[in-house]
Amino acid sequence: MFKKFIPFAHAQSIYEVPADFYLNNGVKVLLIDLDNTLDSYRLHEPTEKAKQIIADIKNTGVTPIIVSNNREKRVKHYADLAGVECIYSAHKPFSKRIRKFLERKGVSPTEVMLVGDQLMTDVLAARGAHIRVLLTEKVVKEDQWTTHINRLFDRPIRKHLSKKGKLLDWRTKYGQI
Repeated sequence: MFKKFIPFAHAQSIYEVPADFYLNNGVKVLLIDLDNTLDSYRLHEPTEKAKQIIADIKNTGVTPIIVSNNREKRVKHYADLAGVECIYSAHKPFSKRIRKFLERKGVSPTEVMLVGDQLMTDVLAARGAHIRVLLTEKVVKEDQWTTHINRLFDRPIRKHLSKKGKLLDWRTKYGQI
C-alpha cells in the first residue's frame, strides 16, 4: 500500500540540494512544485532565493518548470517573473496534465524529476507519470486550507516510510542514475 508513496529521495528543502544533483542523476527537465516547495502560497512573486535556485538549475543545463495545482493567473505570473515555463491547474495527484506536457515537449519520463512537498499530490502525480520525485518538507509553516486535509494523511505515511528507511536522503542518491 505504501509503495506508491516512496520517493526517489528526500530533502529538507529544494534549497539544500545543489543544482548539479539533478544533472548528475540524468535529469533534463525538473518540475518544481510552487506552493510550500519553492515559496509560500501567499507570495505572488518569486523571492530572490527562488530566483537564484532556478538560475542555478538553468546554469547546469537542466530546464526548470513550475508545476502547480494553483490557478493560471498566479502560477503564470510567478513563472514569468522567474523566467520559466509552467503547468498550472495541474490536477495533482492525477498525472494526465504532466504526461501530456512532457509528450508535447518530447521529453522522456526517464529524463524528468519532480520536486514537491506533498505525498498526496506531488509524489502520487510523479509516480503516475513514471517520473522520479524528490520529496521535501514544506518551506513555511502555514498551508492553504485545502492542503490541511492532505497533511492529515501525509504525516502518518511519512512517519511510516521514515521508520522503514524508505525516505532516503538525497545525498545517498547523488550521482546515481
